[in-house]
Amino acid sequence: MAYHKMADVYDALMDHVPYDDWMVMIQHIIAQAEKPVQSIIDIGCGTGVITRKLAAGGYTMTGADQSGDMLRQAQKDATAANSINWLEADITQSVDWEQHYDMAISCCDVMNYITDVSEVEKAFDNIYHALKTDGIFFFDVHSMHTVEDIYIGQTFADVMEEAAYIWECIPGDETGEMYHQLTFFQQEQGNHFTRFQETHHQRTFPAATYQSILKKIGFKKIHIYADFSLEKGIWDEQSERIFFLAEK
Repeated sequence: MAYHKMADVYDALMDHVPYDDWMVMIQHIIAQAEKPVQSIIDIGCGTGVITRKLAAGGYTMTGADQSGDMLRQAQKDATAANSINWLEADITQSVDWEQHYDMAISCCDVMNYITDVSEVEKAFDNIYHALKTDGIFFFDVHSMHTVEDIYIGQTFADVMEEAAYIWECIPGDETGEMYHQLTFFQQEQGNHFTRFQETHHQRTFPAATYQSILKKIGFKKIHIYADFSLEKGIWDEQSERIFFLAEK
């Protein structure tokens, strides 16, 4: 995941993201859990928007991300600096967990940045070992329909007061694989703008593949949701975002 210079403008560019919808789902999952949930690790937390929202709700939060630039942006919020543990870690690599958690979450298609099945397995195994007994894991991915029919071949753009971007979605070699070619223009001083580019690589797999890997690692009671619905099992090939809930 290559969030470098983009970290400076990420929140401004992503202000349309429905973070509150994720919060509703997470709080619903917690309310339906069979054990109390207090400690949560947010994997791929980015600038920490959801991490801070949950911390404000009284949860003991750890925000983990492999991008030091994104974590530095997350830590600029002074009100959360002392209440959240920020951890720089690549979830596909061996992680020496400082503690174990009641719940792990990974939101906003973070798992789509893991583009190899064996790496997905490593990530799920690391998360499994980060959880307490009966801990729960909640994450989402783009559906195959979203990647193949909505994103690939499209160009998106937006202009704001202090930044603008052009976003091209280029197909990869494999089904469900895409590259995001991102060109940014960030205002520095007066009418001077700095131009920079980043390329992001994502891939999604069929829901059955994620289910199979979860089961292989040892997760149980696996449920699937779609498109921010709170009903389990209500999804099909036209769903745009798939959510998984699994228990250790």
